[in-house]
Amino acid sequence: MRKNKILVVDDEHLIRWSLDQNLKKQGYDVVTAGSGEEAMRLVQEESPDLMLLDVQLPGMNGMEVLEKVKETEEDIIVIMVTALGVLETAVKAMRLGAYDYINKPFNLDELAIVIKKALETQELKREVAQLRSTQPTKFSINKIIGESDEQKHVISMIQKIALSDAGTVLIQGESGTGKELVAKAIHYESSRADKPFMAINCAAVPETLLESELMGHEKGAFTDAKSQKKGLFEMANGGTVFLDEIGDMPQGIQAKLLRVLEDRAFRRVGGTKDIHVDVRIISATNKDLLAAIKEKSFRNDLYYRLQVIPIFLSPLRERRKDILLLAHHFIDLFNKEFGKSVQDISEDAERFLLEYEWPGNVRELRNVIERAIILENERIMRLEHLPRELVSQTESPESGKMNFNLPPEGIDIEDVERELIRQALEMAEGNQSKAAKKLNLGIDAFRYRMKKFKFL
Repeated sequence: MRKNKILVVDDEHLIRWSLDQNLKKQGYDVVTAGSGEEAMRLVQEESPDLMLLDVQLPGMNGMEVLEKVKETEEDIIVIMVTALGVLETAVKAMRLGAYDYINKPFNLDELAIVIKKALETQELKREVAQLRSTQPTKFSINKIIGESDEQKHVISMIQKIALSDAGTVLIQGESGTGKELVAKAIHYESSRADKPFMAINCAAVPETLLESELMGHEKGAFTDAKSQKKGLFEMANGGTVFLDEIGDMPQGIQAKLLRVLEDRAFRRVGGTKDIHVDVRIISATNKDLLAAIKEKSFRNDLYYRLQVIPIFLSPLRERRKDILLLAHHFIDLFNKEFGKSVQDISEDAERFLLEYEWPGNVRELRNVIERAIILENERIMRLEHLPRELVSQTESPESGKMNFNLPPEGIDIEDVERELIRQALEMAEGNQSKAAKKLNLGIDAFRYRMKKFKFL
């Protein structure tokens, strides 16, 4: 592990020697300079992370060194050291970019704390800068893979929403279809990209904590509220809040979320003041919210407020055109991650990938490819490299076979689809949710077909 390098600049030999010995014991690399000119040379040659810079130096003084260093090496942390506790000098040093200012004689233990905090701050800034530079690329619209009509429609919707001022979006789809990826693409393709993207799984947080997580709380609002806490809506101001599994949100919180959606305002738990925020709220669910409304577990008014702009993500089995494209995408991804060199997929493995129903959708496909890449070293991904428990399902005599023979003269596929929709509705006595399940369709996909064939 790389050690942090510290440059000690002081014209007193005893101080340089003392700091050199002390800082090396703390695990730092140390270089020293007795003048401003020598310090500038070492800045170029050694690229230190931090400078302890004396103000009073022969020739070029410490303030001149600070100014020149900050012109060329802005990332170097500079802590000014002086025997003269002059306030104006301290203020000027801070304006020129010094991190801190300490007086001689200094306590070595206190100096160690200042240095440690300064380096931690520097590391945090680097991590934040790296995240800001990589996140937009990592979650850009280019990461939404697919050539099917369904996926092209989703990509088009992402582009339109990202460029708009739409404040509320609802993403619906089965587990594993990529709802959070779509939410992040909307955020990072928009003008909000440099602001926070804050996500929470509404099903994973207990009801007693969820309101505090979203709205924040005031000190003393409840037993464990020992200090004020900002909630996700407040921390995401200017950016996006992603509410995953919104269908599992407790009803008590639903009413408070409705107010946030309508007014973009809320109160912290225990608070009396309204806090106004500018956030885009993207919600996602794999549940049938209309069925939840009938069951009285989801508010009708909240549903219609959420689905101002709906996006439906089709299950992978309904867009088989994308399966091999996604498989090759994941092969490239995991080749890089695990240092492998899989080049292609065998015909029988391709056939399996295309025939399998993928109940876990894109997430399941990703996991299957990752497992095969980790465990195998051949250049061709073969059927035997794929999970045996999945392959055996497609090899079963019962799997996927139907008592239906294509007539010699052929048939219009749309007539078959219309008849299946009709029969499913008849068998389900008009219950759309039950009819959709009989055809292994999501409710939105089923309703789309009902409209298409004029059953609605």
